[in-house]
Amino acid sequence: MNQKLGNAIVGQSGGPTAAINATLSGVIRGVREGVHGGVIQTLYGMRNGVEGFLREELINLTECFDDEDKLELLERTPASALGSCRKRLPDPHSGDGIYDRIFSIFRKYDIRYFFYIGGNDSMDTVAKLSEYARSKGEDIVILGIPKTIDNDLMETDHTPGYGSAAKYVAVATQEIIRDCAVYRIPAVTIIEIMGRDSGWLTAASAVGRKINGIEPDLVYLPERSFSNTQFLSDVKRVLEDHPNVVVAVSEGLRYANGCYVSESESGEPRDEYGHLRLSGTGKVLEMLIRREIGCKVRSVELNLPQRCAAHLLSKTDITESIQIGRSAVVFAAIKGITSAMLTIIRCSNQPYRIEIGCVAAAGVANRVKNMEDPYINSEGNHITDACCDYIAPLIQGEMGSKFVNGLPMHFVF
Repeated sequence: MNQKLGNAIVGQSGGPTAAINATLSGVIRGVREGVHGGVIQTLYGMRNGVEGFLREELINLTECFDDEDKLELLERTPASALGSCRKRLPDPHSGDGIYDRIFSIFRKYDIRYFFYIGGNDSMDTVAKLSEYARSKGEDIVILGIPKTIDNDLMETDHTPGYGSAAKYVAVATQEIIRDCAVYRIPAVTIIEIMGRDSGWLTAASAVGRKINGIEPDLVYLPERSFSNTQFLSDVKRVLEDHPNVVVAVSEGLRYANGCYVSESESGEPRDEYGHLRLSGTGKVLEMLIRREIGCKVRSVELNLPQRCAAHLLSKTDITESIQIGRSAVVFAAIKGITSAMLTIIRCSNQPYRIEIGCVAAAGVANRVKNMEDPYINSEGNHITDACCDYIAPLIQGEMGSKFVNGLPMHFVF
C-alpha cells in the first residue's frame, strides 16, 4: 500500500470506562514501538474529543509518554484521561462549515491518521468524517476503536471496558447478597445497574452462579417488556421461599408500550443523540413493592462506580484494551484500513482466545446490540448458563494498582 508519512491524533468520546485509558496506552505503545512501520512521526491527543479538537486543544503524546512507568499508570487510571464529549456532527453533505474547520486543522498539523475511541455514537462521528473525506478526496485514515461498559456495539463479540464494569457489578452484587443474608426479616433489595437499551451489564450480576453459586433471585433486562404485575408475582413467590430477596434491574426497563419504567420520575432532557437520561428505575420499583407488598424494601443504584472502579479492573479487559489500541496503529498505518471500527473476535471459550478484526464504521454507528434470546430465560426474569459462560472469561484476572498512603495513584495530564 501507499503509506502516508505524517502525524496521528487520538481522542476519547462518550461515557468513560475503567479501561478506555488502556486503549489509549495501546495506541501510544503502537506508535512508540514502531509497529506503524515508521510512517507516524508524532502522536497528538485531543482534549475533550472533537470539541477540543475544534479549539486546537492538542497534547503531544509522543513527548508526554517517554517511559514505561507513565504508560502503566495510565493503564490503571479510570475515566477518560484526555477528557470526553458527546458532540453530534451534522450530515457530511449538509454544507456545514464544521467539516472544513476539522480538515483544515488536520492539514495544519499534518495529521494523516485519526483514531477515535468510543461507542456507537462515536462511530457515528467516525462514519461521517470518513464520508466527508471520501467525498472531498481527503487523504486521511480514520479509524474507530470500540469502548463501552454497555457492551452494545454491533459486529464485535464484546467491547473494551465491559469486562471491568462487569467485574465490578458481579463483585458488588455478591457483597450486597452477603449483607442482605444476615437478617431473617422479609425484605427486598433492588440493585439498579446501568444499561439504557441492553442488559449486558445487568446480566453480569448473576455470573456468580457458575463461579460460587451465588446470584440475585431475579434479573430484569431491557430486552424483555417489563410488567408490574409479573414483577410483583415474582417477588411474592421468592419471598415465600426465603426472606431476603435480591433483584437486579437495568435502568432501561420498559413497559410493553415502550415507556421507560423511570420515565415518569425523570425530568431530565435528552442528550445530543436523542437519548433520554435515565435514573430512578430502582426507586420506582421500591415504591411499588412498598405499596403493593408492604415488606421492608430498599433500592441501591450502583451509578458511576460501575465505570470508574479501577481497583477492580479485569486483567483480561485491560490486556485486550491495550491490544486493540496497538492493533489500530497497525490496521491504519500498515494495512491502510480506513472508515472502519476494530472488533474483537472470540475464537474459543475454553481456552479463551480472541483475534482483532475490523468492520465498516457505518454498520456500527447508532445501532444497538441486544442480548441474544439464548442468554435470557423463558420467563424473562433471569439469565441462562450460556450467558454466564459468555461473561465469565471477560472478568478474569486482577490488575495491581500502585498505592501511595493508602490511595491508588492515577495519571492526570
